[in-house]
Amino acid sequence: MRFLLRISGLIDAVNDGIGKLVYWLVLVAVIVSAGNAVIRYSLHYSSNAWLELQWYLFSAIFLLCSGYTFLRNEHIRIDIVLGRFSRRVQCMVDIFGILFFLFPMAILIMWLSWPMFWDSFITKEMSSDAGGLIRWPAKILVPAGFFLLTMQAVSELIKRIAFLAGLIDQPGEKMHSHS
Repeated sequence: MRFLLRISGLIDAVNDGIGKLVYWLVLVAVIVSAGNAVIRYSLHYSSNAWLELQWYLFSAIFLLCSGYTFLRNEHIRIDIVLGRFSRRVQCMVDIFGILFFLFPMAILIMWLSWPMFWDSFITKEMSSDAGGLIRWPAKILVPAGFFLLTMQAVSELIKRIAFLAGLIDQPGEKMHSHS
């Protein structure tokens, strides 16, 4: 189990690092969005590429941070009922949810999105809008994001099993520091 906890720590470190890098994409998205608006309204010039770049950046932020969000336990939850149970019961419910809901959904989306990316990459698919961008960079974000989420689910599963075995304290606690 100690080996699995080291694997979990490695997955956590990867998702934490990616999450912190993706923070910078938020700044880039704001700059691109603001710059696009200023140029459009002051110079009366518009480009589909800049608009699509905004969409790509938003997609990257959302998809690449799904594992990071799970790591930090900041995903949306409604704990009205579950919050009344012991931490052990909560972990058992989490394990059930990871195994029977998260894994099947994330793996299916990864599996189904990969051919769409690959076809776009091979055919050098371009946006149908004039001046638009190539499509494969946006399409690779879907399997990549769900891969990171799946890996974080593996990590969280390991931590919850280790907690139930008495090897660690309180997995999945909300992390408040965003450093």
